[in-house]
Amino acid sequence: MNIRKYLPALMLPLILMGGCQKVSYEDTAFAEAGAAPAKLTAMFDITQDNSGMVTIYPNGEGIAYYNVYFGDGTTAPAKVESGGNVKRKYAEGNYDVKVVGVQVNGKTTEAIQKLTVSFRAPENMEVTATVDPSSAFKYNVTAKASYETMFRIWWGEDPNEVPRSFLEGENVTYTYAKPGTYTIKVTAYSGGAATTTVTKQITISLPLLLPLDFETAGQTYNWINFDGGSTTVVNNPSPGGINASAKVGRMVKSAGQVWGGSLITLSSPIDFSVNKVLRMKVFSPRVGAKVLLKVENSANGGINFEKEVTTTVANQWEDLVFDFRTINAANSYNNVVLIFELGTMGAGGPNFTFLFDDLRQTNTIDELVLPLTFESSGLAYDFVNFGGGVSSVENNPSSGGINTSSKVGRMVKGAPEVWAGSFISLVRPIDFSSKKLMKVKVYSPRVGAKLLLKVENQTNGGIFFEKEATTTVANQWEDLSFDFSAINTAESYQKVVLIFDLGTAGNGSANYTWYFDDIRQEVKPADVLQIPLDFESSTLTYNWFNFDGGNASVVNNPFKTGINTSNKVGKMVKGPGGQIWGGSFIDLPSAIAFPSNKTMRVKVYSPRVGAKLLLKVENATNGGISFEKEVTTTVANQWEDLSFDFSAINTANSYHKVVLIFDLGTVGDGTSNFTWYFDDIRFN
Repeated sequence: MNIRKYLPALMLPLILMGGCQKVSYEDTAFAEAGAAPAKLTAMFDITQDNSGMVTIYPNGEGIAYYNVYFGDGTTAPAKVESGGNVKRKYAEGNYDVKVVGVQVNGKTTEAIQKLTVSFRAPENMEVTATVDPSSAFKYNVTAKASYETMFRIWWGEDPNEVPRSFLEGENVTYTYAKPGTYTIKVTAYSGGAATTTVTKQITISLPLLLPLDFETAGQTYNWINFDGGSTTVVNNPSPGGINASAKVGRMVKSAGQVWGGSLITLSSPIDFSVNKVLRMKVFSPRVGAKVLLKVENSANGGINFEKEVTTTVANQWEDLVFDFRTINAANSYNNVVLIFELGTMGAGGPNFTFLFDDLRQTNTIDELVLPLTFESSGLAYDFVNFGGGVSSVENNPSSGGINTSSKVGRMVKGAPEVWAGSFISLVRPIDFSSKKLMKVKVYSPRVGAKLLLKVENQTNGGIFFEKEATTTVANQWEDLSFDFSAINTAESYQKVVLIFDLGTAGNGSANYTWYFDDIRQEVKPADVLQIPLDFESSTLTYNWFNFDGGNASVVNNPFKTGINTSNKVGKMVKGPGGQIWGGSFIDLPSAIAFPSNKTMRVKVYSPRVGAKLLLKVENATNGGISFEKEVTTTVANQWEDLSFDFSAINTANSYHKVVLIFDLGTVGDGTSNFTWYFDDIRFN
C-alpha cells in the first residue's frame, strides 16, 4: 500500500492535541489493561537508482512506536514513531526485517517482513486476478516475481489513479463502480532502473440472477447453445398485451438433436426456500408447442429438476406456469435450461422461432385468467390505462353485502376522453364455448352509471364483443350481468376492457370513481322471453303479432352506431291499407315484474323528428286492463333512448303483452318514412 496517503490522517490526532488545553490524566488503568499491538506489518519502497535505498513504513493497530531491526547485521534498532518511516541503504541480498510494535503500556508484538534488494529487473513475474465471492464488482490481486522488492497496481478505472503499493504474498482488493472492461496493470520494482509489468484485462458484469427480464443495461447474457438451439437477446418484435418490454430472449431451434436448446449460468444458486413456482412469458408461433424449463447444478448435471408446459395461443404473449413445488430445495441450482419442442427436430425459420421473457419466481400457481378476483398476492394485475382512465387494485372500501373480499379493482375516470378506461390482458383466451354470461360486481357512486364490458383479440382490436349495463344502486355493491350469447366463439379474446360512462368525460372526482370485482363467466340460464327485450338470444323466438298494417320483425342492426352497437334489433314497418293504429305486440310467458322505478325505456332509430311511439302493456286475456304512454322522437336517422313514465300503473294487475304503435293517428305507407328500428325495451 502507499503509506504516504495515510500520514495526514495519522498526524491529525497529534495536531488536535497540540491545539487543545492541557489536561492531566492520572488514571492509567486503561493503558495498563490494553491488549498487545495487532496487525503488525511493514511496507517497503525502494529507489530505482542502484543505491539500495529502502524506505520502511511500519504499520499496526494500538501502536505507540516501533523498533525496526534492519536484518543487515546491525543489532541496534531504529525507533519509528507511529505514522513515521525510516530509510536504510542495503546491498543486494535477501533480508528479514523485524518490526516490533510497542504499546503505551509496554506490551509488544513483533513481525518479520522479508525484503529482497536487487539491481536487476524482476523476472518470472506472475499476477493472479480473481472475482471476490462477495461481489461481482470486487477483484482480488496477488503477485510474485524473482528479484522484486515491491509491486504497484493500477486498477484501470480512474484515469487519474494513484497506484497502490503492495508486497509479494499480499492480497490487494478493489471494488469497481460500474460494469465494463478494464485493464489491470501490475509493475514489479527492484533497486534498479528496470521494471517488469504484467497487464490483465477483466470484464465486470452485473450479477446474473432471477428474474431474467433482459432489460438491465450493462448486463451480459451468456447463453450456451447445444444441439441446434440458438438463443440471443433481441428487441421485442411483438410488444403488446402482457409484454410491452423492450428486450426479450429469442430461441431458434434448428436441425441438430430433438433436445436442442440453450442454458445460462446464474451468478448464484436459485433460492427455492419460499418461492417454488416459476413463471415465464412466451410468444409461440403455434398452439401446443412444448416448453421445457429445467434447473441444474452447474457442477453436476445429475442434480436437476424440470417441468414441461404447453402453449395455448399462437403469435401472442402468454404467461406460462412451471410448478417446482416438489423440488429438493437443499440442492444447489444455478443453471437454467430451456428446450422448446423436446422430441421434435427443429428446422429453423418462423415455425421454430420462440420468444421468451420475464423468467421469475413466485409462490403461487395462480394465473391471470378469469375469474379476476384481485386476491392473489403472487399475480401482477397490470392494467393498461387509456384516455384518462386509471385502474388499480385496492383494499375493498365497503366490505359487505354481496362482496366481502379484501381486494377489489378501482377505476378513476379523468379527462380528457369520453371513452377513457382500462384493459387487462389474460394469459390465455377466454373460453366462451359454454359460459356466455359475464358478470361484474360494481360499487358505483350513483345510480344510472354505465359500465361497458368488452373483450378483444390480443393483437387485432377489430375483433371484439361488448355489452353495456347500468347501475341501479349507489354506494353499495351490485352484480351486473352482460349477455355474451351472440359472441363469435371462433375468434380469440384475451383482453378484458372496462369503460365506465362511455360518452361522458370524467373529472377524476369521487363522482367518477368506481370499484369493481369478480369479473367472471357463468352459464347463462335458459332464455326466457321477458323484459328486458334486446333481441340478442340465439335460442328464443320473438313472435310478434302484427295488426292493422303494422309489421314487426327481428333483423340485423343496420345502424351499429352511437348508443346502440348491438347485433340484433326490432324493425317496424307501418304499411298501407291498414288502420291509423296499426302496430305489433309480443306476448310474454309471465307477467312483467315492475321494479320500484317504473320508468320504461326503448332505443329508437326514426326516419324523422317528431314521430310518435306509443308503448303499451296489456293483460294477457283482458285488453281492457292496460297502461300506455306516448313519446315523440327528437332526432332523425340516429339512435335515441326514449323514456316512458309508468309510475302511475296499477301493479296489482298483471301485464303480459308489450304493444308498439308508431305514429298513432296516421296510416302508414310502407316506405322508409314509415320504417322504424327499436331495441332494448327495459326498465330504467
